Amino acid sequence: MMYDLSNLPGSIPIFPLTGALVLPRARLPLNIFEPRYLQMIDDALKTEHRLIGMIQTRDVPTDISNPPLHKIGCAGRITSFTETDDGRYLISIKGISRYRIVNCETGFAPYMKAGVHWDGFKRDLGDEEHEESFDRPAFLILLEAYFEANELQTDWDGLKDASEEMLINSLSMMCPFDPEERQALLESPCLKTRREMVATLMEFSLRSSGNDDGKVQ
Repeated sequence: MMYDLSNLPGSIPIFPLTGALVLPRARLPLNIFEPRYLQMIDDALKTEHRLIGMIQTRDVPTDISNPPLHKIGCAGRITSFTETDDGRYLISIKGISRYRIVNCETGFAPYMKAGVHWDGFKRDLGDEEHEESFDRPAFLILLEAYFEANELQTDWDGLKDASEEMLINSLSMMCPFDPEERQALLESPCLKTRREMVATLMEFSLRSSGNDDGKVQ
């Protein structure tokens, strides 16, 4: 299904999940086991758009009654679905577009729904972003130092061959950044800004661990 601003819905089911990030054109696997979210997936699969809105929770004082959610999330389309013998759903979603929550809706569904608008995120519905100034060799040196310092494993051949957008967005989703850092990566206005932020976060991590050999000049 092709999406544009004219056929994106004004209301979507919301899946609050701290630390989980999906970005436009990227894919995220999810293991669904809570009854309310099993119902959410059932209902989403009955719609034409099959969208669920990933959103991160935020820290707020306990006396605030509004749902403690960030205002900006990313909607993903359910692209694969498997039911396990113990009743869980293993799904994969593909990021379609970021959205901004307008209001949380009340109703009979056991999960949250929200009125959303998509203004300001038209670029998410287009083709892959590219960054002409991207210095891949220098970035990969930093990345290798970061992965070694954090004892992370990856498919280096795959990373070296990936497009700029796939590389940066995959790192934004898989690296052990904290939730607020992930939210900042989600809200980055363009690929260049997100790449600069990923590099800064990795450099900061290396300096904190006493290893700054991978700094990008």
